[in-house]
Amino acid sequence: MITLVTGGSKCGKSRYAEKLFSLFGGEKYYIATMVPFGAEAWEIIARHRKMREGKGYVTVECQRDVGSVEVPENIGILLECMGNLCANEMFAENDILKPADKIVSDIKSLSERVSELIIVTNEVSCDGIDYSPETMLYISQLSEINRRISEFADNVIECVYGIPVPRKGAVIC
Repeated sequence: MITLVTGGSKCGKSRYAEKLFSLFGGEKYYIATMVPFGAEAWEIIARHRKMREGKGYVTVECQRDVGSVEVPENIGILLECMGNLCANEMFAENDILKPADKIVSDIKSLSERVSELIIVTNEVSCDGIDYSPETMLYISQLSEINRRISEFADNVIECVYGIPVPRKGAVIC
C-alpha cells in the first residue's frame, strides 16, 4: 500500500502521516531525508524527532538514493520528505538536474519490498510566482515526481489546515 500525503508548509501533513502510520501493525521504519544545513533545519529535525519519540520507529537517515536503503521486507516505511529528497538529488556534489526518473524508480523499488509506504511531500507550485531558473526546475521536478507517484499510489491525501482531504482513495484516519 502506497499513500502520498501532500500539502503546503506547516499544514499538518507530517502529523497526519504519523497518525496514519501508527495504524500499521508491523515493524516501522522512518526514512529521514533532510540534510541539517542550518539552524532552521535543526529545529525542524528536533521537532520531528520529538513527534516520533516513544513510537517505536527505527530511524534511517537517507538523504539520497532511497531505492538502495537496506530494510527488512514487509515492513512499514514513512518517508519524509520528498521535497528534501528532490533537492538533495538535484543539488548534491554529483548533481542530477532532472531527478524525477531516478526518484520515481527508487520509490517503486522501495515499495516492492515493503508492506506499507507513506510518503510526505510538499505542494510548491501553487503560488504563481516566477523564481530563478534553478528553483523553477526544482518546482517542475518535484511536481512531476508527485504526479507520477500519484498515478501508482493507492491513496493521495492533501492536508489543508490540518484536515486530510482525499484526492485518490480514502481518508483512513
